[in-house]
Amino acid sequence: MTDLIIIGGGFTGVAAAVAAAKHGAKVTLFEQTGALGGAAYINLINPFMPNGTKLGPDKAYTELTQGFYAEFCRRMSEEFSAMSKKTFHEEYMKILLDRMTKEAGVKVVFHSTLAAVEKDGDAVRAVQVVQKNGLNRYEAKYFLDATGDGMLSALAGVPMRLGRPEDNLCQPMTLCFRMGNIDIEKFNQNRPLMQELYKKFQAEGKIKNPRENVLVFPTMVDGMLHFNTTRIIRKNPVDPDDLSWAEMEAREQMLEMFTFLRENVPGCEKAQLVTSNDIGVRESLMIDGQYVLTEEDLKACKRFDDCIACGNYDIDIHNPAGTGTSHYYFPDGEYYDIPLRSLRPANVENLLVAGRCISVTHEAQASVRIMPICCSTGEAAGVAAAVANAHGVKLDDAPVAEIRATLKADGAFLGE
Repeated sequence: MTDLIIIGGGFTGVAAAVAAAKHGAKVTLFEQTGALGGAAYINLINPFMPNGTKLGPDKAYTELTQGFYAEFCRRMSEEFSAMSKKTFHEEYMKILLDRMTKEAGVKVVFHSTLAAVEKDGDAVRAVQVVQKNGLNRYEAKYFLDATGDGMLSALAGVPMRLGRPEDNLCQPMTLCFRMGNIDIEKFNQNRPLMQELYKKFQAEGKIKNPRENVLVFPTMVDGMLHFNTTRIIRKNPVDPDDLSWAEMEAREQMLEMFTFLRENVPGCEKAQLVTSNDIGVRESLMIDGQYVLTEEDLKACKRFDDCIACGNYDIDIHNPAGTGTSHYYFPDGEYYDIPLRSLRPANVENLLVAGRCISVTHEAQASVRIMPICCSTGEAAGVAAAVANAHGVKLDDAPVAEIRATLKADGAFLGE
């Protein structure tokens, strides 16, 4: 029997797996696809959003996500020259995450989809996983939900919330896509024209996409741009029918946008289309944990004795019902704490949750959902499981001071 089973091989799950294995736990990581990296390659989510601020007497810019994330960024640059500022190359990312899990001694099992959870009282005893040879059962002492959608938690009977409280609507889903063979210099010169024409076409009913503007980023590939600009609203990301409709509708929006750009924006005349595998989900289910982190906590920069991660990415809410995106930007020098209790369901004694489905409100989730912060909560969950395992205790009995000291020793930022 393994010590820790992790469901989900995105940045959250990988950071957790490497951290736990590094500190002595026997770890098995299940991933439903054939590679590690989660949304970064399945949904082409790129770049890493900023999570840092100016700190100290010299007001130097400080990354609030360090530890595993900093090591990943360093190695992407040194081993592959595959990072430029916050932008990264997904193909090298997959190879590096393979290497990092293998070096840590993590057992990675691909093409494995969670099907069921077995409980004994308040503890999870086993998971059932669909694999190429059928339905298989795996036991562990501790379990970690890194699925993004909280699937392990839901199957374990953890109380869950969906989207914003007044109507359960979630932030829009987006199918990211890329356009290659673009004259980047000419395109950049015509960005204002692109935005002007987009709004004009939208007002005339020629563009159905409800997003207010065109959101575009550079890539690591010459002549290629990344578009994070389709918008599917009023659909439930964990409802099979809604999700299926969203995938089809997003492809229509992508084609609409591609055609608009190619026919109207200088630099795009010879563009070619590249799309992601699946639609990207910003928000879905979140657990009701031992502590629900709120927007007020974030804005007040509330401090917690059990802080295991810090953040200050803006509270970035894409309108769940239509057009518009709201922002709350943290002033320089301000950041918030994420407590360990927000990674712990109240009713399952051996389950941790990390990533975008931790115990937060709709508004707070809009900040903690980005990949660097998911790395931080994943790494913290992995360390918490390893410390509990080393002491042979329940998760709530693991010494918080030791968890925090271990994270700091591994390079994590937990406050000044």
